[in-house]
Amino acid sequence: MRILVGWDDSAEAELISLYLNVDQNEAVVTTNVAEYLNCAEQKAWDVALIALTFPDLERAFETFEQAKGFLHDTPIIGASRPLEIYQLARFVAAGLHSHIMRDAGGDYIFLLMPTVQAAHVAVTAERSRKLADRLRQEIESVRRLQESVIPRNIQAPEGYHVAARYEPSQIQVIGSRPVVMAGGDYYDVFSMKENELVLLVGDASGHGMKACMSIMTMHTLIRMIRENKYNNTSDFVAEVNRRLCEHNIIQDEGGFITLLYCALNTDTHSIEWTSAGHQVPLLQDLKTNQVVPLGNDEEGGLPLGISVDMPYDVKRNVIPPNHRLLLYTDGLTEAFPAGGDHHDEFGTEGIVGALKAAGELPLEQALDTLFIASHEFTGGTGRHDDTSVVLLERMS
Repeated sequence: MRILVGWDDSAEAELISLYLNVDQNEAVVTTNVAEYLNCAEQKAWDVALIALTFPDLERAFETFEQAKGFLHDTPIIGASRPLEIYQLARFVAAGLHSHIMRDAGGDYIFLLMPTVQAAHVAVTAERSRKLADRLRQEIESVRRLQESVIPRNIQAPEGYHVAARYEPSQIQVIGSRPVVMAGGDYYDVFSMKENELVLLVGDASGHGMKACMSIMTMHTLIRMIRENKYNNTSDFVAEVNRRLCEHNIIQDEGGFITLLYCALNTDTHSIEWTSAGHQVPLLQDLKTNQVVPLGNDEEGGLPLGISVDMPYDVKRNVIPPNHRLLLYTDGLTEAFPAGGDHHDEFGTEGIVGALKAAGELPLEQALDTLFIASHEFTGGTGRHDDTSVVLLERMS
């Protein structure tokens, strides 16, 4: 610790200097007001100590106020004799952090180090708390920005229903309220032309602010180029990938984004889709209640932002009447209970079970059932990854 001491007794000042200058401590002890104030102004100190009669009773308060103007957030400890206690209130009201009593025998010197250490610990803890609060506010601002780009009140084309939801990760802290995290998940649903509906989900690697900013970058890019003409979904995804490879925020520390991009022709009911390292869609037959993947997770190309010339495949399927199509991110599958490992997760099996259990429910309630089942699987501890889900139903 760096300790600055202003004292009114030369003999005691020498003892205090010997006592405080131990271990890694650096203590400057002076009986000169000018030197004390100059040190307060010129250097950074962890703790300051001042006699409440330094340099004398008449000028002590003025010296304290001047020092306080230089020391800013540094805790200042006052030392007063029993007969000087009446003036202590004035110093406390002006911002004195704490105080110690100077007994006639000088035994108070042995209390100086514990008092100084306690003041340092208390102020450091308070600074950490304030910093944590500021960081929490920053993360919350980023999270709100992320949620602002997620579409609400999705308009489905005639003959279809669409329900979608984004849910941030939430970690339950024992003895405290849950902590809602910023993340890198994203979905979007929009019409490109009269007979085409685009559905997509994306997931940036990692967690926190970097993942969130990566997904915001992709969202902005997709909105910028979506009106351009592309032959198919693979050409569009390849263009997104090329542009994302130019962004350092994506590639820093090996970052990447997975994407599932689907284009539904509402006249022919055919869906064309491309996966960039993402989970393939699941198709549910509401008559038989069977749920099958539309492909193999291994068939998609690499995630976005890894290789600039990465080719991507086009897959085509038809959405029959009375069928539901599910697009989702791995936050849904990778939910696991507290104390469990990553091999004991909700998984595709949990998703399929929830879809089957909700086969006769309206679409919004089916989506609720899916999230409720996932939450129940975790035992209420919350998923450790944010989750995006888009559920499409073609009616009879």
